[in-house]
Amino acid sequence: MPVRSLQLVLVNTPIGALGSGRGGGVELTLASLIQGLVRQNHHVTLVSAKGSTLPSGCSGVTLVEVEGVDQPSWQHADADASVLIPRNGLLPALWEAALHHGTSADAVINCGYDWLPLWLTPWVQPRLFHLISMGDVAHVMREAIEAVASSHPQSLAFHTHRQAADFQLPGTARVVGNGFDLSRYALQSSSDGPLGWAGRIAPEKGLEDAARAAAALGESLLVWGLREDPAYAAAVEAMVPPGTIQWRGFLPTHTLQQQLGSCRALINTPKWNEAYGNVVVEALACGVPVVAYDRGGPGELIISGETGWLVPPDDVQSLVTALRHVNQIDRFKCRDWAEKNATCEVFSARVERWIRDGLKADVSIS
Repeated sequence: MPVRSLQLVLVNTPIGALGSGRGGGVELTLASLIQGLVRQNHHVTLVSAKGSTLPSGCSGVTLVEVEGVDQPSWQHADADASVLIPRNGLLPALWEAALHHGTSADAVINCGYDWLPLWLTPWVQPRLFHLISMGDVAHVMREAIEAVASSHPQSLAFHTHRQAADFQLPGTARVVGNGFDLSRYALQSSSDGPLGWAGRIAPEKGLEDAARAAAALGESLLVWGLREDPAYAAAVEAMVPPGTIQWRGFLPTHTLQQQLGSCRALINTPKWNEAYGNVVVEALACGVPVVAYDRGGPGELIISGETGWLVPPDDVQSLVTALRHVNQIDRFKCRDWAEKNATCEVFSARVERWIRDGLKADVSIS
């Protein structure tokens, strides 16, 4: 008997429009999830900030745009930070629209990381699900996530087991990984090109360690991403010889993958517990090995010695040593890992199973 399609409302992060780059990795996750769900013939409504753009091939998605002031990011909050909602904030505007459209949907999927939708979970009629996009960054957020885990455990999913381990959960965490439209990433089977690094230019991403490693090898480092913290970017550039860092800016995927694919290796140096590591998979999809700190999500994505190398966190000398051996990695195996584990279809199928399992507690929909 065929399984009926789901009516789903997806809610973007309250930081920027989809496609702006301000939402960081959540934007890529959300775009990939929309594409995968559409290909599985589900009916999708996206609630996002004004100015959002839908991913290609998703013209049938209903886009609901709202206006408001961006929410402060929890990534830069102190552990004891309080919940802040700006006047005319985007966060309440998103959720007013989401709850309105959610009344006729099977489920509302929250892709943002904030307190309000978690708090709403037991109090509203639409069934809320939360794809948690970060680890433990503030006490109030950890407590909100753990409260939902206690009362509605089926409502939470995580990108990796290491991310989920940041929280006290009553049972086994639901882990769904992430997904990418791999048709947008071309395998470059061989390269003697430069080293690369990609991400938001902010202290928690650890660009300084990658720059020091490249400098120790006497090589240049191509750097892609938004300069979220210009003072930090300038300080990093001053740490290494002139010309070591080559700033490439925030690029659309088509251009990024062409440049990234030319690299001999990607360096990944997070200073915090990354929930997943989107750029790691983007590199692997291009056939580029990744040398990364064995911290957070990337530690579950890289097979050391096969698709790259994992080294002790904050150990620049170990980065240098691993980079000297990166040519031992078979670039075809890097791409193969991405195709087996991180496509839009694989990701959206995991999310669909999560949603259907969660809904079974209330009503059978299959």
